Amino acid sequence: MMEFPSLVDKAVKRILELSADLQIKRRTTPKYSFEHHDYGVAIAAYGEVLEVLTTLQQHDEYSPSLGLLGSLESEPGPRAVL
Repeated sequence: MMEFPSLVDKAVKRILELSADLQIKRRTTPKYSFEHHDYGVAIAAYGEVLEVLTTLQQHDEYSPSLGLLGSLESEPGPRAVL
């Protein structure tokens, strides 16, 4: 059975691509320029987003019922929310 990447997996991949592109651009700018600083801030922000997304990935791996689609597929009846 073939597994399809989840939306979170796609988002992680895209953020990594964007971060890598900015790191390449940052290396070509003068070290103490505003542009260099701005790239660094954006790269740090991407890192924070990746932290959130990887936490979501871990929750999906260990508890598929946490996601809306997982809960809809696993139990067709009413369910208590904790």
